[in-house]
Amino acid sequence: MSSPAARHAERLWPGPLGWALVPVAALVGAVVLLPVGPGAAALGAAVGLVAAATAVVAVATPVVVAGGELRAGSAHLPVADLGEPVVLDRAGVRAALGPGSDARTWACLRAWVRGGVLVPVTDPRDPTPAWLVSSRRPERLASAIVAERQAAHSVQTS
Repeated sequence: MSSPAARHAERLWPGPLGWALVPVAALVGAVVLLPVGPGAAALGAAVGLVAAATAVVAVATPVVVAGGELRAGSAHLPVADLGEPVVLDRAGVRAALGPGSDARTWACLRAWVRGGVLVPVTDPRDPTPAWLVSSRRPERLASAIVAERQAAHSVQTS
């Protein structure tokens, strides 16, 4: 996930409740197949465990600032096309999504992550006015975006 040149790299892993669902899925798989027999119950538990663990890993979105780009999940945007990031707490994220917000704002949000960063998109050809990205360390993400943007700008002007 992170490279030596990454200014910021995090993975938005689920919280304790998300991880608690993994053994619950194994238990459900076992209980459902218990009337068939103990072997089927063990197989159901194993399948439930693997499926739930795979789901947890799949929803753990990477957020990376590296190589002149901000990447959130599978989306990426050059930092040269970004404005000044705004660090948001839980209430700020909610307000950024509430009444009066622009529906064209691209969002990479995870409900179990409290903070986030709102970054305006400055490219006039891009119809997306901003990116709203969840982060457990929004201050570090914002400063990484600014540092990467300054580095990209200095490379372009030299």
